[in-house]
Amino acid sequence: MKILYLNLDRGIPVLGDKGASVHVRSFINAADTLGHEVLLACATLGEGNPHPPAHLLHVGGKPSAARLASECAAAKLPLSALEDPITSRELTRLAYDLTAPEKIYEALAAINFVPDLVYERHALFHCSGAAIAAHYGVPRLLEVNAPLIHEQRTFRGLRLEAQAQRTERASYRGADAIIAVSGGVAEHVGAVLGHSRNVHIVPNGVDLTRFTADAAAGNALRQRLNLGDAPVLGFIGSFKPWHGVSFLLDVFADLLPQFPTLHLLAVGEGPEREAVQARAAALGLGARVIMPGRVAHDEIPAWLSAMTLTAAPYLPQPDFYFSPMKIVESLASGRPVVAPDIGEISTVIRHGQNGMLYAPGDAAQCRAAIAGLLANPAARATMGAAAAQDAAGRGWAAVVGRILTLAPENLPARMTMA
Repeated sequence: MKILYLNLDRGIPVLGDKGASVHVRSFINAADTLGHEVLLACATLGEGNPHPPAHLLHVGGKPSAARLASECAAAKLPLSALEDPITSRELTRLAYDLTAPEKIYEALAAINFVPDLVYERHALFHCSGAAIAAHYGVPRLLEVNAPLIHEQRTFRGLRLEAQAQRTERASYRGADAIIAVSGGVAEHVGAVLGHSRNVHIVPNGVDLTRFTADAAAGNALRQRLNLGDAPVLGFIGSFKPWHGVSFLLDVFADLLPQFPTLHLLAVGEGPEREAVQARAAALGLGARVIMPGRVAHDEIPAWLSAMTLTAAPYLPQPDFYFSPMKIVESLASGRPVVAPDIGEISTVIRHGQNGMLYAPGDAAQCRAAIAGLLANPAARATMGAAAAQDAAGRGWAAVVGRILTLAPENLPARMTMA
């Protein structure tokens, strides 16, 4: 089958290290393994990781001034609105959504690529995937990873909310099936649609060919970091407020009297990284807290193997909707995970069997869970083995195979666009 994968979100560089970037590449790698041919049309290429096995079509580029002026008029805004960075960004996305299809049609025609399926990662202010699928008369599967309007409004600022809601509804309604990565996301989609008839919950997977316990790679990295055989509490992810790295730093500091050789290894980057690093130094923990910054995703398995156990210290929040890939990657690497009992995490972590759960935001419970694992190597080994076994059923090939069965075989008559 020929799959046209649409990733029109400018904030997701497909060769980057963000979780979303990894997700895009993982889907394509699995589809290739299953024997499908993929063409990836993306807004941002990025760098830092190998190209996935797909035709890569970069359809980036800023819309023309005339197109942006047209979007201003459509939004009933003066041209001066473009001076506001948030408004300008949103109008650019709306304009880009209108211009991307023709670029895609032209590029696909040039290489005689006629898709059998459009698979799209939902993006804020984008709904043209429905028109593209109609153009080719093929099914469209839409992957939704988060309530993007809520995220934008809460964390980045949102000016054109009515337009965001309009395009979101159009995108959801124009899908033959919607893949939600968690129950929370499925509830959001159902609320927008007013029903959940074509909404399917398919949590994120893991690359089982790469994520496995690798003692040799872990020991080599420990030597490079001068860790010896010291216990290591690990974190891998984004340094964003809701990821709770500052919370984990406090827990780590409270553990040191009981475990004086303990180290914290926090891998990743993000807006809170410098603040966490400065706070660790202020607490006199600089030598015990290792924060290497960005690490290519291909190198993450070795870093996980260097850790004794990992933590995913998400902070309490209503309607928790994440499906964290880093948790499943840790489990596949044979590392028990300590995480809050919230949302999708509660279905992935089996308390006392492949990791430990604690009440969200409860530092004492989190500390006790980590301490219990650090003090009991036998329990860690048993949980690590169970973790790897649990992850074995969540390989990306199985996940993508399931997703592709959701495409309808027979479509109602569609209008084919000229």
